[in-house]
Amino acid sequence: MNKTIDSQLMTRWRLILGQSAEAQLAGYSPEGSVQLSEEEMIMDRALAAIYDNTNSDTEAGGSSTGQRGAGQGKSAPRLAQWLGDVRTFFPEDVVSIIQNDAMERKGWKQLLFEPEVLATVKPDIQLVGTLMSLKGKIPEKTKDTARMLVQAVVDELIKRLNEDIRRAVTGALNRRQHTPLPSLSGIDWKRTIQRNLKNYDSSRRQIIPEKFYYFDRARRNKEWTVIVDIDQSGSMAESVIWASVIGSIFASIPSLDTRVVVFDTEVVDLTEQCANDPVDMLFGIQLGGGTDIHKSVAYCEQFIEEPKKTLFIIISDLYEGGNQAGLIRRMRELRESGVKTMCLLALSDEGRPFYDERVAKLLSRDGTPCFACTPALLPQLVEGALKGQDLAELAKRVGTKGI
Repeated sequence: MNKTIDSQLMTRWRLILGQSAEAQLAGYSPEGSVQLSEEEMIMDRALAAIYDNTNSDTEAGGSSTGQRGAGQGKSAPRLAQWLGDVRTFFPEDVVSIIQNDAMERKGWKQLLFEPEVLATVKPDIQLVGTLMSLKGKIPEKTKDTARMLVQAVVDELIKRLNEDIRRAVTGALNRRQHTPLPSLSGIDWKRTIQRNLKNYDSSRRQIIPEKFYYFDRARRNKEWTVIVDIDQSGSMAESVIWASVIGSIFASIPSLDTRVVVFDTEVVDLTEQCANDPVDMLFGIQLGGGTDIHKSVAYCEQFIEEPKKTLFIIISDLYEGGNQAGLIRRMRELRESGVKTMCLLALSDEGRPFYDERVAKLLSRDGTPCFACTPALLPQLVEGALKGQDLAELAKRVGTKGI
């Protein structure tokens, strides 16, 4: 018995399955056919350009008659029109998916080199990753547009996280909020003793201070060192972007002395670029290549002056191509010296990452918790680390994806 389906649901299935399913769907329609409105036909053409079985050089915006999506080849103006149609008729989250599928399934990345196309693309974190991977090939005529798109995404990510991270750091470090007295840790003892020698009480054999002297804020405001060590291998693209943004926020907080380092088989210190302009930092990152985590950890050790006041964050999937045993040993020694260490296997809104489970278990055994983390949860973890909480337990409580 042939059951009918209401026209709205029929239209949705027609858009999902494409023209090849039209004859079969018509048998379920009360009208005996599937009718698309003018707007739905535009949506249909946009979807066909990506998801129908056409060759990788199919032109976006091809005809919806016959084998839909068929065209004469790549065309920047036609692709710009296609991108405009997609942004007009689909919600933002769907636009991002379709846009990225277009680049991955149809090989249209080269068309991002055309200013009129790039100006039409919806900026999102996946697009930034694509531009980073292509940055050495982007022509001069497109560089300004590419930078504006990356800037737009960076600004949005900073807006999402800046307030929460600042609140977390301030809440953890502001120990004077419950007392009107200056912090004991801020006293300049040498100057205080020298200026109060005249008040020495020989009977008590004590200096009776008339006045205490304190380091100025510029000398005592770096209460913690935060080191962000970022794996720039190709599989970590989204995590690299988030980590760069978070590193720039850390660098803007006066109470933190922040170092931002990226690595593959070589180590690059991007602290200055990160502090001044995270967009510059992103364009300084070279996605891909091998991985030598041990070398990067060895490099970062030079910035650890007070281990118990240092937070060391590795962002990596832990596929170590260098000295694996040396990496485990160095991380263990850092933990034993008092450094707060954590490894983020992924820093993104995505699901459970691929990572080297053996290395992750060895690091976790030695006290460095390894887990995937969404950016929204990171402020809680940072606050817990600065307060001296057990990070492994904290990670479990806030719902991160651990090993």
